[in-house]
Amino acid sequence: MAEIENSLSAGIVTGSPVIVNLHSPREKVWGVLRELNAAGVFLRGIDLNTFDDWLRMVVRGERNLGLTHVFLPMWRVERVALDESVDDIPSLAAQFYARVGLTLSEYLDSE
Repeated sequence: MAEIENSLSAGIVTGSPVIVNLHSPREKVWGVLRELNAAGVFLRGIDLNTFDDWLRMVVRGERNLGLTHVFLPMWRVERVALDESVDDIPSLAAQFYARVGLTLSEYLDSE
């Protein structure tokens, strides 16, 4: 858990868990930031609407969609937010750790 807190203190950097809000069409994507530049956002992630289903599948050890590498062009990006805990509400990365017992980076390295 300390690894999650330490990575968040660095801000939005490569390897950070982030939530990207998109428009045209409106979507939210959660994942691990690979690169952020003038062209867009590269991340390994999943549609935020499927996060809970995906997490349940991971916990059960079932086959799942997994996180995919995706490029989101900057003209669609409305906001990039760091996935961080707020007061008693855990971040999605912290929820993953609490339910799976691995940090997101440990899980991705084991794939």
